[in-house]
Amino acid sequence: MTEILVLYYSRYGAVEEMAQQLARGIERVAGMQARIRTVPPVGPTYDPNARSIPDAGAPYATLEDLQQCAGLALGSPTRFGNMAAPMKHFLDSTGSLWLSGALIGKPAAIFTSTATQHGGQETTLLSMMLPLLHHGMLIMGLPYSEEALSKTATGGTPYGASHVAGPDNDRSLSVEEKHLCQALGTRLAIIAQRLAHDSIR
Repeated sequence: MTEILVLYYSRYGAVEEMAQQLARGIERVAGMQARIRTVPPVGPTYDPNARSIPDAGAPYATLEDLQQCAGLALGSPTRFGNMAAPMKHFLDSTGSLWLSGALIGKPAAIFTSTATQHGGQETTLLSMMLPLLHHGMLIMGLPYSEEALSKTATGGTPYGASHVAGPDNDRSLSVEEKHLCQALGTRLAIIAQRLAHDSIR
């Protein structure tokens, strides 16, 4: 089985739910499997030595997860139009992979969740692309051949999958949001499969 890393940070559960939907889309492609991982929280009381195993949910990601994957789906909630600090902290630790070129030529896709319709979904997605471009990854979006992209009144952008969680973070993914998450996962898996035996450097 060829593995796609679905790497996310989720505070209230919406991005985690999106990660599960992307994994469903990935595993629709024969021979492809999703490896779901998260990152630990950071903050004023952050203890780097406390990073072991989370109390619940997906295991914490390692650099080996990134190095071994055939593709990457990266998810984070928005924080003032940018990715959340825990995800940025993890990406900042990937310098050794950059030096070795370990991620060059691998496909990547992005997903996010915001509290409001115009809460910075697209800028967050774009901010998440930047370190991946520096790693030489191939960024994929959602084409408008996905009809849900034109019909959605909730989340969904050509830059990647998105979700509007509501001010109280209590909105479940809409039908269109689920469809677009799965479509992005499937698209990523198909491209990763096609590239698996090639080297783009």
